[in-house]
Amino acid sequence: MKFKAQAKQNQLLERISTQHLVVGIDIAQQAHVARAVNFRGILLGTPLHFSNDDAGFNLLLKWMKNLQETQQLNGAIIGMEPTGHYWLSLAAWLQDRNLEVVLVNPHLVKKNKENRDNTPSKSDDKDAFVIADMVKNGYYTFIKESSEVFMEMRVLMANRETVVHRLVSVKIQIHRWVDIVFPELRQVYKHLIGAGVLATLRLFPTPADLQKLTVRQVVDGWKTVMKRHSGERRAGELLALAARSVGAKHAEKAYKLHLQQLLAEYDLAMEQLHVIEDEVTAALARIPLAQPLLAIKGLSTLAVAGILGEAGDLSGYAHGNALLRHAGLNLAEASSGKWKGQMSISKRGRPRLRHALFMATMALILNDVAFKRQHEMNVKTKNMKPMRTVMKLCGKLARLLVAMAQSGEAYDPDRALPMKQAA
Repeated sequence: MKFKAQAKQNQLLERISTQHLVVGIDIAQQAHVARAVNFRGILLGTPLHFSNDDAGFNLLLKWMKNLQETQQLNGAIIGMEPTGHYWLSLAAWLQDRNLEVVLVNPHLVKKNKENRDNTPSKSDDKDAFVIADMVKNGYYTFIKESSEVFMEMRVLMANRETVVHRLVSVKIQIHRWVDIVFPELRQVYKHLIGAGVLATLRLFPTPADLQKLTVRQVVDGWKTVMKRHSGERRAGELLALAARSVGAKHAEKAYKLHLQQLLAEYDLAMEQLHVIEDEVTAALARIPLAQPLLAIKGLSTLAVAGILGEAGDLSGYAHGNALLRHAGLNLAEASSGKWKGQMSISKRGRPRLRHALFMATMALILNDVAFKRQHEMNVKTKNMKPMRTVMKLCGKLARLLVAMAQSGEAYDPDRALPMKQAA
């Protein structure tokens, strides 16, 4: 399908013929609702409520076939909202039976609720009808097919994001614990999440524990868990501060238990993070495009994995702008008459892909000569605001990635420079 947005809408409409049964499905956790219309938007049959299992899916298939026989239709297109993860099983089941499944944007469903009845009312039956009506009008997208390795990459990166959130949370709680129980620890250690401070918290977490020890005993304790320890000077500082600590003196047993659990959670998250990142590295090795991308100065393993996991096979995009639209980084304008509003990004796409492209662009501005010079020229010569030029370079990166995937050529910083600077 061609990329141009104006032609794309016409092509989506042309795919639906007079022989199509258009089905809209409102997705839920345990039970779904389906409604059907013809190519003109006329409601057909009655709503179908079916369960999220094989029996329910077969009931949907039988309901569709009955409607097709009654209305003498020989084609079908099924639209649904990508609601959480609840739609995945149904979509895969239907695709395995060679049925065409498309997706509608939940934001657009909300906007189109009042098209027929001019009321903001909401129900499962109405939502299913709205989805079918939107598909009939061409407001849908195709499910992007990805090979096993890209699907694996996406799952791994989503899992990594969850683990990182847990890790950040437990670090914040460790900081809070130190502020309450042993605030003076910050005077000894600049960073609370480090080998030395974590060893100290494991061995003698409270000031009361340290007050019972000598400098030699503290150092000997460090030696049991660290090859390189802080030494006697820092141990002496630690004992001196513990002697006059203003930290909490009550509920010492409960605070110790809390810290033990926080450290266990930290260790578990770090171990899981290492396992996931090893799997990501192994998965990238199976993707031919990954090595040319990793050769670009500034693109890390996680940056490349984040982009490929969310975008899939980049060679399948017609243009870099299609990748931007998939990420929600395409520009949206608000203007009317003589009034011209500001341009902004649409944010109607995958947020993780948007974040990955943005962070990769920031890294390239810092490390890659072409992106760095382009950024400086935009800011100093063209007087563009720094964030605006970053977003402009996100588009440059998207077009670069798609071009590399389609041509198979390696990245050349000289070709990426603006013509005036390259000369």
